[in-house]
Amino acid sequence: MAVTAGTEAPELAGLPLLGSMFDLKNDSLATFLRARREHGDVVRIIAGPPGIRATVYGVFSAEGAQQVLAGESANFRKDNAFYQEVRESFGNGLLTSQDEDYLRQRRLVQPLFTRRRVDGYAAAIAAEVATLTGEWRDAGAESVDVLQEMARLALRAVARILFGTDVDAAVRIVERSFPELGAYVLRRGFSPLNVPRHWPTPGNRRAATVHRALYEVCDRIIAERRSSGRASDEGDDLLTLLIGAESAEDGSFDATELREQVLVFLLAGHETTATSLGFALHLLALHPEERKRAQEEVDRVLAGRTPGAADLDALPYVTRVLKEAMRLFPAAPAIGRRAVAATEIGGVAIPAGADVVVVPWVTHRHPDYWEDAERFDPDRFTPEAEAARPRYAWFPFGGGPRACIGQHFSMLESVIALAMVLQRYDFEAVDTEVPLTSAITLQAAGPARCRLIPRKAYA
Repeated sequence: MAVTAGTEAPELAGLPLLGSMFDLKNDSLATFLRARREHGDVVRIIAGPPGIRATVYGVFSAEGAQQVLAGESANFRKDNAFYQEVRESFGNGLLTSQDEDYLRQRRLVQPLFTRRRVDGYAAAIAAEVATLTGEWRDAGAESVDVLQEMARLALRAVARILFGTDVDAAVRIVERSFPELGAYVLRRGFSPLNVPRHWPTPGNRRAATVHRALYEVCDRIIAERRSSGRASDEGDDLLTLLIGAESAEDGSFDATELREQVLVFLLAGHETTATSLGFALHLLALHPEERKRAQEEVDRVLAGRTPGAADLDALPYVTRVLKEAMRLFPAAPAIGRRAVAATEIGGVAIPAGADVVVVPWVTHRHPDYWEDAERFDPDRFTPEAEAARPRYAWFPFGGGPRACIGQHFSMLESVIALAMVLQRYDFEAVDTEVPLTSAITLQAAGPARCRLIPRKAYA
């Protein structure tokens, strides 16, 4: 639908009284795709009954995403109901903080995420991958759910890097707590009406219980580390560095701030990487020619040895596989903001106070940037192909001043893990279709099982 400058955004058709409420609840990703297909790059979506209905502006172009996340980022804030619920459950860390709080946290944390510092975690990542594949071998596993297994790997890897050897208690609590808290945040974040959290409803009581358990394990590990005045047995893990982070301008983190940063790193540092890795394996299991090409690169470069940080640049095809997996299955499929002042996106008026959502799930499939967008093709990410596209045609790590601080860590972990798994196993897909749902991050609503075939050197 053509629009002129400053015109009202076209509205996605919905039910007379409830608008698109059930469409968004049942399949928000398909709803956003339909909105772009029927109405273009900026679409008004209305959900809920009169009096308490919500209006969100879906923004689907690369140029629109760049404007929201980078060019006019100061005008698009994390002030919506969803981010408030995330703050209540996971604290006011880097993911949710704003203004001076965010700038101070970012300045304190940034030195911990330099490329050189992050590269130092390669050995710990490789050790966790070796443990996981060793468990498959020892158990004689004939098939695994690769999404579930990569979630287990990514959580153990980030917990080990955060806590050093103090891993097992944290992993058990996080595995139990994060899914329940995530579902609770999602229900409240997208509900037009919520009872206060302190009311003793069954849902509030369950959430409060897992919330306490999560806070208690983090607080205990932090307190023990501070009182002992030592690093973990493996040296300077991320918690030790967070405790020691300080500057004349910003001071240092207190106990509450430390816990909030730890929770953000646990949440963002394992779910996003797990999604990318799991779907990369699923896609390679469905596409044996691309899997063979990736294995040939791994075999040629590594010759059977364990990969390290220095090998990343020598594994460009493995990296392209991961980027294509992140295009088709972005861990953050939709990113919400709230407009402070009225503006225009693509010639369409965005009023002050409007909720705006940029949608990697849609932009990553936009026909203006991606030919035959549903097809798996890692060569979309050759340097020449990337240079020919708009910067925000692909943005799985967000962008602008709020871009993910851990994106190099995620890519390091993903390349090392994928290379090591491909060294050891061939894969055949058991589940060719994986149902999806969008929670805080992209989630599978069913298994992604793959048949494991040990390669000769590891049989």
